[in-house]
Amino acid sequence: MPFSAPGAVRAVNRPLALFLGLRYLRASKGNSFSSFVTVASVIGVALGVATLIVVLSVMNGFEIELRDRLLGMTAHASVLGRQGGVDDWKEVADHMQAGGEISGAAPYIELEGMISGPAGYSGAVITGIDPQRERTVSKVADNMLTGDLDDLQPGSGKIVLGRALAQRLGVGVGQRISLLVPQPLGTAGIGSRLGSFTVAGLFELGVQDHDTVRALISISDANELGQMAGKVSGIRIVTNDIFAAPETVRQQLAGRGNSDSLRVRDWTQENSSYFRAIRIEKLMMALLLSLIIGVAAFNIVAGLVMVVTEKRSGIAILRTMGCSRRDIVKVFVLQGTLVGWIGAVIGIVLGIAMTLNIDTLAPALERTMGFQFMPADLYYLTELPSDLRTSDVFWVGVVVLVLTSLATVYPSLRAAAVQPAEVLRYE
Repeated sequence: MPFSAPGAVRAVNRPLALFLGLRYLRASKGNSFSSFVTVASVIGVALGVATLIVVLSVMNGFEIELRDRLLGMTAHASVLGRQGGVDDWKEVADHMQAGGEISGAAPYIELEGMISGPAGYSGAVITGIDPQRERTVSKVADNMLTGDLDDLQPGSGKIVLGRALAQRLGVGVGQRISLLVPQPLGTAGIGSRLGSFTVAGLFELGVQDHDTVRALISISDANELGQMAGKVSGIRIVTNDIFAAPETVRQQLAGRGNSDSLRVRDWTQENSSYFRAIRIEKLMMALLLSLIIGVAAFNIVAGLVMVVTEKRSGIAILRTMGCSRRDIVKVFVLQGTLVGWIGAVIGIVLGIAMTLNIDTLAPALERTMGFQFMPADLYYLTELPSDLRTSDVFWVGVVVLVLTSLATVYPSLRAAAVQPAEVLRYE
């Protein structure tokens, strides 16, 4: 009969580990400080997870907002000529739109020049467009502050400027400006062509690269000004799926005969530096905010070490009753893992709730703290955008659970190393 007790302990191995793990989480008269450390660990994990989810969602929102604003002028892809411009652009545009995945195709002529206004000179990118086709590939018409894009008719001598460019030149609607465009003269060098235009409208896309340098004129006027001889610089393409655009446009162009003289440049190539910067910033923010979770994991280690120290006699008694080292490890791994999981669940729920209500929480914080997160005079965006992604929540949860589980390894091994004979010698 003396060996019946160990068998009984092993028979209830899992319930015993669960019972002891939950019991050690509760406060008692003699271990209030270790209980405080445990609560602090749960709060730390929850705050770290919630903050990480909110920040990643806001960064996702910024990425989407920036992408939409950048593509408001440049579309999803462009078909360009390998040697100069595209001469048969109407046939190419019709062929591209014949595919069901392409919703718009518009020609454009892009010239670099100098614009003169009452306030001085400014470099500019002059873009010749077809107003009707342009509406299918860009958002300029939807972002007109004054005037109408349809005013850019052939021979009208009208021009539409970005708001920031108009401010730099000191001009408004109805005023005339002078436009100077370089003109290659073959072996004779470079000359220039001068044109006079009337400001017909102002637009604002919310992107410095467009609003400060972009000017729009009729594609017919641009053809004459740039001596393009009927050619265009390229054809902008918009697809039904922005992420499939690079492959879709190339496949559609490949189906056209004699397409070797044309090439495709998509939105990922046009704006690669912007999106690379956002991805790097998002990664760095995630790593920095993960330090909060790291601190909480160290709190779990400290809390478990304190519990092991307080429960040395109890651990020794369990060992004498037949619990193996593995049984003791399970008890403390379970306790620490529960702390991490409770904190992770609370943090995920809190983070999702905050992200879904960011449009309400941000103004409330601004009123309470007396400042604006995004002042209108510094940023084009006046509110925090957010995009909650299931993949972000999943990976944050996985990382937190792994970190908090690893934090239990050292305390659990230390508990398993307790020698019953040494502990109970003077009991």
